[in-house]
Amino acid sequence: MKHLARIALLAAATSLALPLAQAQDRIKFKVIGQPLATGLIQKNREQPFFENFAARTGLPIDADYKPIDTLGIKDTEQLRVMKAGLFDIVSLRVSQNSRDEPTLLGLDLVGGSPDYATGRKVTKAYFDVVDKRLQQQFGVKLLSVWPFGPQILFCKPPITKLADIKGLKVRVYDQNLAKFVELVGGTPVPISFADTHQSLSLGVVDCAITGPSSANSAGWPEVTTHQLPLGFQMALNGYAMTLKAWNQLKPDQQTKLQAAFDGLTEEIWKYSEELFVDALNCNTGKDPCKENKKYKLVNVPVSEADVELVRNAVSKVSLPVWAEVCDKSNPDCSKNWKATVAPVLGLK
Repeated sequence: MKHLARIALLAAATSLALPLAQAQDRIKFKVIGQPLATGLIQKNREQPFFENFAARTGLPIDADYKPIDTLGIKDTEQLRVMKAGLFDIVSLRVSQNSRDEPTLLGLDLVGGSPDYATGRKVTKAYFDVVDKRLQQQFGVKLLSVWPFGPQILFCKPPITKLADIKGLKVRVYDQNLAKFVELVGGTPVPISFADTHQSLSLGVVDCAITGPSSANSAGWPEVTTHQLPLGFQMALNGYAMTLKAWNQLKPDQQTKLQAAFDGLTEEIWKYSEELFVDALNCNTGKDPCKENKKYKLVNVPVSEADVELVRNAVSKVSLPVWAEVCDKSNPDCSKNWKATVAPVLGLK
């Protein structure tokens, strides 16, 4: 009996040792995701990708994926926690981290990427500039960039045009957008996405800016009455990885990983545009409405004057304001932007 017991113990130890040895061959990356509150891109594209990371990449890598609003970390701290080595891959919120690295915001100046086609061109033109800067300053490699989609205006008081925000308090998420709201006569109020629904409900702000699908997921149409479907920014985000984690991989593994993120990012660009159209319909109670919840907002017609106001914002407001800030920390900042993005936008 003792002999049998010893054999059983040996078998158990061997069966435990094999997975342990296999586990030691695998890599685990700690990943910060988009906030749960942002909705369907996070839920239907990002999270499934990371939950099936080994299958999607074809690599022996597991991802310990956590949405940022479950971690007790602010979305403005992503670059800092990566530089400190606390996380390996981050679903990087561009505007929110632009205070730590102003160069980032060159991807998404107000008026610079008002639609998907322009957003793709700007991203392609400016990608290498941002990647180089993040590697230098934070030891972080930029893997890809994708959009939530055009950021539009939601208001509780009735509005008929953009100029109607004059005297109203408007939720914004970065300084570039704040300066534009000031130009139009509104009072910008920086509030996190998670706190915006309550702020609209309590009258802390009168209006707020985000994408129509994110607004739908967060229930903003419950506490607003009008949407103005005029794109101010593209709400670009990216996937970034510490160089330490990247350099753990062999060259062929790096190629596979990059290809997987390229695939995910292309999926998100297409899905984002589908969601944008669907959410605009759903928010106003129209069909087709497949992905989002139906509400009864008033859809405010976009005038050519308002389109022109946003288009001109780049040269009049967003570029000068951003350049002044960015050039202080990165002397070549606006120079690089003018050499890469300005030609895409037809600016001299």
